[in-house]
Amino acid sequence: MIRKPYPCCELPVHLPYFFSCATLYVNCADTLKNIRVVLTQTSHPGNIGAAARALKTMGLDTLALVRPRQFPHPDAAARAAGALDVLQRAQVHESLAAALEGCTLTVAATSRQRELRHETMTVRAAARELLAQAASHPVAIVFGNEASGLSSAEASLCQIWACIPANPEYASLNLAAAVQVFAYELRMALPDSALPRAPEFEPASHEQVELLYQHFAKTMAHAGYLDPANPKRLLPRLRRLLARARLETEEVNILRGFLKAVDKMRR
Repeated sequence: MIRKPYPCCELPVHLPYFFSCATLYVNCADTLKNIRVVLTQTSHPGNIGAAARALKTMGLDTLALVRPRQFPHPDAAARAAGALDVLQRAQVHESLAAALEGCTLTVAATSRQRELRHETMTVRAAARELLAQAASHPVAIVFGNEASGLSSAEASLCQIWACIPANPEYASLNLAAAVQVFAYELRMALPDSALPRAPEFEPASHEQVELLYQHFAKTMAHAGYLDPANPKRLLPRLRRLLARARLETEEVNILRGFLKAVDKMRR
């Protein structure tokens, strides 16, 4: 049985990014939307809000809750900060089986040693498995409650068990912190084309850099810093500096503007 989420606001539109791996093409925004994070029997509502925030920072927005002790709750909203939309879209289920309905790959977040183990891997390896399957089908990551984690019965519903390779002497993470680690690994497993790129600027042409070099040489000579008759290694070093900088057109313009100002001061 699914209780409808309480009123929600619209999520921002994600621009589609495409990448190829061999002959496979994947819409990365849709891939992330196919990843469902399931929290089972969460004790503190603040952890639900913090988990929602952890998801949104990494581009995930599908949260499912199995019999949370208190939800909705003001503490959840407070800890969600700017991720209220993720929190408000969360669906509450009466059983883990119901929360996993429709998923073709399910991963249990657990580090506990159990007598009968399923396929086990690190969170990093699991992230790659999840993304590959989420390209075309819903998948899920399941987290247990704060006190005892996932029970053996809950973990057994998942095909893969994934652990965070933490300090073996103290491997206990806060629930929201564990969600953040999994969400981060999923984000980092995306192809580079799906990650935000730095703005691209027009690179300076060879001619622009050469004119800048000549301008530097002229200004340094007029300032008495360069002896044109005996330049030694100054000019080759200047040329090497400019080559290493790989200047942009705007940067060339800034430097030439400065040199022009210096030239005017000497008139």
